[in-house]
Amino acid sequence: MTALEIIKNSLIDRILATKNEKLLEAIDKIFASTQADEIIALSSEQIEMLSMSEKDIEGGNFISESELNKRNSE
Repeated sequence: MTALEIIKNSLIDRILATKNEKLLEAIDKIFASTQADEIIALSSEQIEMLSMSEKDIEGGNFISESELNKRNSE
C-alpha cells in the first residue's frame, strides 16, 4: 500500500468515526473548493474497505468517538 493510500484510508476511518459536525462541514468545504471535474479513482482495496465499513455500520458494529478516544488513551 502506498503512502497516499495509507493517508486516504486513515482519513476515511477518522471521518467515519467522528460525530463532530463542524469538522465534517469543514472537510466538506475543503472538498467542495477543489476542482469539481477532478475524478478520483478508487482502488479495488479501497472499494472493498468502504463496502466493509458500510456493512459494519448497517450491522451496528461500530463505537462512538468518545469510546474510541477512551480506548486510545488507555
